[in-house]
Amino acid sequence: MLRLGTGIGWRPEIADVVERMPGIDWVEAVAENVCPGHLPESLLRLRERGVTVVPHGVSLGLGGADRPDEERLGALAELAVALGSPLVTEHIAFVRAGGPLTASPRLEAGHLLPVPRTRDALDVLCENVRIAQDALPVPLALENIAALFSWPGEELTEGQFLYELAERTGVRLLIDVANLHTNHVNRGEDPAAALAALPLEAIAYVHVAGGFERDGVWHDSHAHPVPRPVLDILTDLASRVAPPGVLLERDENFPEAKELEGELGAIRDAVRAGRAAREKAGARSRAQAGGGSGAGGGRQRLGVAQAAVLSSLVAGTPVPEGFDRVRMGVQARALAAKRADVVAKAGPELPVILGEGYREAFLEYARERPMSGGYRRDALDFAGWLLMAGRPADAGVRRALRLWWQERAGRAPRSARPAVRVARAAQRALLRARPE
Repeated sequence: MLRLGTGIGWRPEIADVVERMPGIDWVEAVAENVCPGHLPESLLRLRERGVTVVPHGVSLGLGGADRPDEERLGALAELAVALGSPLVTEHIAFVRAGGPLTASPRLEAGHLLPVPRTRDALDVLCENVRIAQDALPVPLALENIAALFSWPGEELTEGQFLYELAERTGVRLLIDVANLHTNHVNRGEDPAAALAALPLEAIAYVHVAGGFERDGVWHDSHAHPVPRPVLDILTDLASRVAPPGVLLERDENFPEAKELEGELGAIRDAVRAGRAAREKAGARSRAQAGGGSGAGGGRQRLGVAQAAVLSSLVAGTPVPEGFDRVRMGVQARALAAKRADVVAKAGPELPVILGEGYREAFLEYARERPMSGGYRRDALDFAGWLLMAGRPADAGVRRALRLWWQERAGRAPRSARPAVRVARAAQRALLRARPE
C-alpha cells in the first residue's frame, strides 16, 4: 500500500497557506473543481516539489441505481493522469435518483446521501465500482459517508457492508473517522465495532474533519475544529493498523495557518498514540464476511427506493414508510441550506443583487423546484423563477437581476405557461418577417 504520510485538503482559499505549511506530504483536491487542461498554479508548484496530489470526486454517485456516467468517469481519469496521481477517490453514496429506470423525474441531491445496507444495494454498488475501475487508469478508493438518517430494513452493518464491498471488488477504502463519529451520534452506531469489522489491509488513507452538534444531531460541517471524539477514533484505528495516510479536511470557515498546523499536530499525536498501543498489544484478529452475486433486478428496486427517498427530501413528497420523519426533515432542511450556499458561490452576484432577501427567496424557490441539473443551472433557474413572478418588488433590483440573467441565459426567462411561449415565438417570427 502506498505510504502517503500527513496531508491536508487543498482548497483555493488556503492554497498559499498550504504551500508554505511545513510537514505536508500530500494534498487532496476536489476533482470537480479542477480542470485537467488548466491546473491551478499552486497545484503545479506542489507537484514540482514532489507533493502527491489525489483527486477526490463527489459527483459519480456510485451507490446510485444508474450505472456510472461515462463523461464523469472520463473527466476523473483525465485529471488523475494530468496530476500524476497514484489513486483517485470517491464516495459510497448516491447523489441523484429517478429517470428512465424508474419512469420518474430525474432529481439531484447536491449532497452525498447514504445507500441502504442491503444485498440489492451492495450488488449494484459492486457492479458500478467494477465499471469505474475499468475506466480509471489508477486504483480507486471509496469513502464511507456521514448520514443524518437510516434506511429501514437494513441487512448489514457498516463494517460488514464495507468488508464485503472490498472483498468482492478489490476496491480500496478511504475511512473517514469523522463520519464514523457522525454515524455514532446520529444513528447510534458503535465506531469501534465498525473499525473491528473493516478489512484493514484495504485502507488507502484516512480523513479527519470537524463538525458540530445541534439538537442531538451531529453535522459534519468540515468548517469547525476536529473534536476529541474524532481524534479518539483515529487513535483506535491506528492501534489496529498503520494508516498509509491521514488527511485533514476543511472546506470553509478557514482559520489562521497556526490553527491548521495545530490541528495537524493533534492528528499526528493521535496516530502516534495508536501506534504505541498497537506495538504494545500486538496484532488483533478479526472475522471475515461472505460473498455475493450480481446486481440482477436489484438495480431497479434500488432505483425506486432511492427515488422515493430523494423526492421526499427535495420535492416535498411524503416520507417513505419506516424512515424517521424528524431526521428526514433535518436532512431536507440541510440539503436546502447547502443548495442555497453553493448557488450563492456559483452565482456570487445573486446575494449582492438580492441582498438580505436572497436566502429566504431561494429557500422558497427550492421548496417548489427540485434541482435537476448542476448549481450553475440552478442559479439561472432561480433568477428566472423570480423574474417570471415579477419579483423582486423593487424595480431597480428586478432590473439588475434581469440584466444578470440576460448576460448568462438569453433575452427572457422561459415561461412555464405554453401560451406565453407561443406568444413570444410569434413575436420573434413577426420581427424576423418585418421588411428592412
